[in-house]
Amino acid sequence: MARKQHRHHLALTLTLGILMPGAASAEGQDNLPLYKMLRSLEFVQDSVAAGDSSAGEMQRFLLATIDERLRNADKSVFEDNRNVDAALIYAMSGGNPETLEYLMSRDLNGNFDNRVADVLRKYLNGKGLLVVNTLADIAREYRDKPIGPYLSLVAGNVMSGKNGKAALQLYDWARVMAPGTIVEESALRRSLALCADAGMVPAGLDYARRYTRRFLHSPYASQFADLFVQLVVDHDSDVKQQDIIDILSFMDPPRQREIYLRMARRAAIAGKADLAALAASRAQAISATDGGDAFGALANFYGGVAGISTPELKSAINDLNQMPAGELNARDRALRDAAKAVAQEILRAPDPASLGQANVSNLPNQQNTEHDAAVTKQSGGQSPGTAGVEQGASANAAPAPEGGRQEAGSSFDAFVTTSRSKLNAIDGLLKQESH
Repeated sequence: MARKQHRHHLALTLTLGILMPGAASAEGQDNLPLYKMLRSLEFVQDSVAAGDSSAGEMQRFLLATIDERLRNADKSVFEDNRNVDAALIYAMSGGNPETLEYLMSRDLNGNFDNRVADVLRKYLNGKGLLVVNTLADIAREYRDKPIGPYLSLVAGNVMSGKNGKAALQLYDWARVMAPGTIVEESALRRSLALCADAGMVPAGLDYARRYTRRFLHSPYASQFADLFVQLVVDHDSDVKQQDIIDILSFMDPPRQREIYLRMARRAAIAGKADLAALAASRAQAISATDGGDAFGALANFYGGVAGISTPELKSAINDLNQMPAGELNARDRALRDAAKAVAQEILRAPDPASLGQANVSNLPNQQNTEHDAAVTKQSGGQSPGTAGVEQGASANAAPAPEGGRQEAGSSFDAFVTTSRSKLNAIDGLLKQESH
């Protein structure tokens, strides 16, 4: 880490020394080639992907400085292909899209490849799908050029909405051509997203392994964690327990625990009791070794939510009750209320009136059943009770069976209505979850 910081400070010093007035430098700001400024931007962005949070401010400074230089540059500057590439890479690295438009309007000598500029303009304006195939072809054509990795990444982003497997190939090319860079970080993360959505588990696990080995400290690692949890929970039957443990073993204990807690929570909501219990137990074990009592209690809580749907219901309720509601965020309080509502419905003694249905069901004989079927057919498929009223044929309606069938039916309807309203309330609580 010390070496990385030293490299960052060195790049910062060199860049500022060149750009700031009065610095001891052979080249002034106006004479510094654009492609050299772009290299500084790439270095800083790669430092951000590697986890250097202090590089973020420098990145913003360089983007603004390069933008100004591009707009004030003489047309002859772009006779050097390296500066043309710098302008295109700037546009694909978070630069101002309007600057590319400005440069193209002034390109009278054909220094820019109009095909590349055109597809990038459409991509930056949200119309990439209109040129998705052309973009993929151009990415292959420029594969060995400096802009190749960026074009492959951009093409993969557009292709992902049309052809997931083709997008993965483009992402693979992008990361292979730019290892250890922000391009590879983005390609790996987006590849994992595609695999999670499409259920490509082996490939997804491979991308996850590569990501944890290279970009564990990236500011986008939290997004990676959500994608990894999605892959595991949605396709748990295809994921081995050891795969999860091995991939997370590259992380320090606090990061492992964070992912296990996310996994336990999502698995509990999805009704994956075994996976939720596994993730909760792993989180508890980590908390036990580093004294994270609060995290251990949260893991125990998620384990309790998962246990609601298992024979260990009473133990699960005890785990839920041990977690004070005040220590949960709003989403987890909603989850706790939903789990308790489900448990209450499971443990609630049945209404005696509804038990009468078991006896009532034996009352109608074959003749009554056939009569009911005939009335139903005559009424166009409606229930016998409503068909007679609607057709004004109450005199021909079949008499109600003896034994209080109507009374029992009313009790049963009330039971169904009450239960359905409670289940709807539970669904409403769970809809508050954004996963």
